[in-house]
Amino acid sequence: MHLVVHADQRQFSIRDSASRLDGSGWTPVAVEFHRIGAEPGGIAIATARSDVVESSVELLPSPPPVDSSAEHVVEADLPVPSGRLVISGPADYPSQEKFFSVLPGLYRARVSYVPAAAPSVTWNEHEYGEHYRYVVELWPVAGRSDVEVLRQGAAVWDG
Repeated sequence: MHLVVHADQRQFSIRDSASRLDGSGWTPVAVEFHRIGAEPGGIAIATARSDVVESSVELLPSPPPVDSSAEHVVEADLPVPSGRLVISGPADYPSQEKFFSVLPGLYRARVSYVPAAAPSVTWNEHEYGEHYRYVVELWPVAGRSDVEVLRQGAAVWDG
């Protein structure tokens, strides 16, 4: 599923529809190294721009190979007990949220930051920062794991 998301405040989230994110996942390590804020109900994904960004979400049966073009790749658990995922920016109204259904359960979410051109839809043309496509790949898992950075992007990042 290809999406264009309003990443206001330089982030957007993917979460279980019965959960809300409170920002507690944004620890110093998450900000500096992970670039995702993992919480019990979902994941906030840091973006390089406070702007409209491209994303894609794909449900897979097992972990795929790491995308060789991705500059940063990180994985975290994503519990979806309701079977309904929500993707939204922090300032989105409920009518702007994007939903899709999966089987209820625990998923592993891999977020890859892939360099991209500017999206065809713009919101803030004067915003600074690189353009990325934020690729989210999900697959079911039996047990919990810690957040893991598979490929670390640049040490200093303005996102």
